[in-house]
Amino acid sequence: MVRNIVFLLISKIKKVVHTYRVNMYNLREGIQIQKKAFLDKSINISNIRGGTVEIDSYTEVLFGVCLMAYGGKIKIGKYCSINPYTIIYGHGQGVTIGDNVLIAGHCMIIPANHEFKNKNIPINQQGMKSKGIIIENNVWIGAGCVILDGVHIGQGSVIAAGSIVNKSVDCFSMYGGVPARLIKRI
Repeated sequence: MVRNIVFLLISKIKKVVHTYRVNMYNLREGIQIQKKAFLDKSINISNIRGGTVEIDSYTEVLFGVCLMAYGGKIKIGKYCSINPYTIIYGHGQGVTIGDNVLIAGHCMIIPANHEFKNKNIPINQQGMKSKGIIIENNVWIGAGCVILDGVHIGQGSVIAAGSIVNKSVDCFSMYGGVPARLIKRI
């Protein structure tokens, strides 16, 4: 009985925090969060260098997550789960994440690369290139994965924990390793 009451109180507190976070973030231009999304109070959403961040309904973004637009676009679909300490950048062409996507903790999704053609110019002054990243619906990305620029992860795929994905992933397949390779068709 007491356990049920405590659970009910925690649920109500989460809803209050959720409502506060949504209202606070909707005050910033370029950040759109649907009312049914849940955002932990410790996440960092930034578009101070421009760009947009969109989070659709029923998506949860858990503690320590960083969503940083850097002039690009981050779009996250419905019923997604972005787990602790994941970092998603939106440089250049940005990141599009479909519906029902699970992203485990400590992942990095980076849709850009620094140029490094001229050894006489500091690397931070040579510019960047970006193709963007697309993650389709119903994808599971395991803990500690790195998804690099230009990658398209097909619908229904699974990326094994600790993988570095530098090439596109076929639909309904499992990839893993460094660099990630096809393990099997699902």
